Order: sequence, then C-alpha cells, then structure tokens
Amino acid sequence: MRTLCLPSNQLFEYVLTGKFKAPSPDWKHENFYLAEYELFVMTEGTLYMNYNNENFTVNEGEYLLLPPCNSWRQGFKSAYCSFYWLHFSTAPGELPLAITDSTPAPENADFFTIPQTGKIPKLEKIVVLMKQLQDIVKNRYPSIALDAMSTSIITELYGQLTLLPPINTQSPNQKQIYYDIMDYVKTNISRNLKISEIAEAFGYNEKYLSHRFAEITGIPLKQYILKAKVDTANYMLTDTNKSISEIAKELGFSDSHNFTRAYKKLTGLSPSEYRNAFSKRLLYHV
Repeated sequence: MRTLCLPSNQLFEYVLTGKFKAPSPDWKHENFYLAEYELFVMTEGTLYMNYNNENFTVNEGEYLLLPPCNSWRQGFKSAYCSFYWLHFSTAPGELPLAITDSTPAPENADFFTIPQTGKIPKLEKIVVLMKQLQDIVKNRYPSIALDAMSTSIITELYGQLTLLPPINTQSPNQKQIYYDIMDYVKTNISRNLKISEIAEAFGYNEKYLSHRFAEITGIPLKQYILKAKVDTANYMLTDTNKSISEIAKELGFSDSHNFTRAYKKLTGLSPSEYRNAFSKRLLYHV
C-alpha cells in the first residue's frame, strides 16, 4: 500500500471544502485536474475513483487521500455515494512524497506518514471536524483559522490511525476484552444497552466485567457506552437533518428528554445547542 509523507513543521493551507451527495446511482465522478492534496471522507455508498492510472474503491467509513501529481482524477464506475472533501496544500516548494511497503520512510522528524486509503477508526470525529470547517468557511473566518482547522482534520486522522487506544495492560486477553466490547457497543449502539446484557453476551459476571473494563481503560463501562452514544449523536447532529426525537430513538433512549439530559450531562450543551453551533454547511450536488 502507498503511504504519503506530510510535513509536520507547518500548517497546511486550506484551499476548498464541501460535502457532496450524488444525485442518483448513475453518478460518476467527472474528470478534474488535481493541483493540491484532496481528502475524501465517505459517509454513504461507494466512490470509484481513478487517479494517476490507479483505481480506488472507497466505501462508507473509509477515506482516500490523493496527492498533487500533475494528473487528473475521474470516476471509473457509477454509484450513489456521499462524502466530505477537503483540498489543502503544503508550503510552496514542498513536493509530495509517497512511499510503498518496499520503500522505507525518510528518517526525518519533520514528516509524518498516512496510508493513502483505509478505514477511519472514529468516523464521527472526522465528520464533526469537517462540518466545523465548513461552518467557519461560511462565517468568513480569517485564513489562519481555516489553515489550522484543515491541519487539525489531517492530524486527527493521523492520530486515529497511529495512536494506540488507552489500554492499561499488556495482556492479550485483556486487550481482546476491550476490543470485543468496543465492537459490541458499536454494533448495538441503537439499543438501550445494559452492562448485564454485555456481560451475558461474553460469558462474564457483571461486576467482574465492569471492574476489568474500568481497570483496562480507566473509565467505567457505563460511561464508555454513554460516550459512544454521544459521539454517534454528534455525527448525526452534524451530518443529518434528523430531529432530536429521531436521534434519541435511534440511539436507544426512551425519549428526547432523557437523551437531552444525558447528552448535556456529558458535553455541557444540549443537542440543539451543539447542532446550532456549527449549523452552516457547504453542500454540493453536481
């Protein structure tokens, strides 16, 4: 897999951003010249992209990072999809550098590396940042704010891909407990999850599982479940037009009142306040 080296000693320069929703399943990306870096963050469907004589298939929850290389990008297959996109550039004269599995990365502290494409571990966090960038673009913030926000998005992706989760253990078995629970919560995020249910699903005593999880991660399992629901809520509040009641229902809360109370307890804001804080987006239908 190709990996891109990006400079770590500068802010990236914001160029353009937006959100795109294909008008139909027959849509195919048009032929456009790419003069700077472009990041695609997929939220629905599949993007079929050809760039520099290479085909990329990018599915929901994945990203694609294209470097400038005096080439054109175009779709090679029709499909419905929706994605956020960001164009950015590095300092003048800073040439893009790509390495492969067979090529070692440069031994230079002024670079960091990101695989050109892959799964985004925490899609909701990237989407929230993309929406925040669009909001400050529409509110005409100064260029340094746009550059800083663009850099934040790329470094957030880098952090998600490279940093280890907060697991206070070296035991493979304990790490597996963490990953299994994390996957279970994510898969069942739309339900009113109980610790007793998770314990039963994995064949553990409820108190033992709660104790082990808190020991491994540093936070109680109940708090982890709530945080996962709030992270998903943030994504839904920024990326969809669903009502607060609809979001509450889809996240397993009995009603919007209980959802709002739990959300505000963890974030300090109501769901409506969070949504209104970054209400402006740049939506493209082309």
